[in-house]
Amino acid sequence: MSRRTPKNTRKHRRMTVRMLVDYQAQGGIRCDYATTLGAGGMFLETDLRMSRGDIVKVRFRIPGGAELHELESRVTWYHAAREESDGSLRTPGVGLQFADPTLTASLARELEDYSA
Repeated sequence: MSRRTPKNTRKHRRMTVRMLVDYQAQGGIRCDYATTLGAGGMFLETDLRMSRGDIVKVRFRIPGGAELHELESRVTWYHAAREESDGSLRTPGVGLQFADPTLTASLARELEDYSA
């Protein structure tokens, strides 16, 4: 039996980063690391359990960047930490999709300069 993998439906390329992100979720302000970033969203490492559709306001600077990005995002998925079959530990976190295409245009331009 073969296992189907979901089709990649991302519109924006993602890059691997390790940057601190301040965010507001569930009535509180927290700070955790993002490990992937694109103009459309990010993966945020967090133990805070969130549900699909939750609104999260994020604030961050791209490593080495000057511009402070403040974006509203929506949780697209959440997964908890768990031990994988190979013994590694899956990092808990959420996939966030940025909500405002106008604000993400500035981020997209900065990401192009960053990866060049």
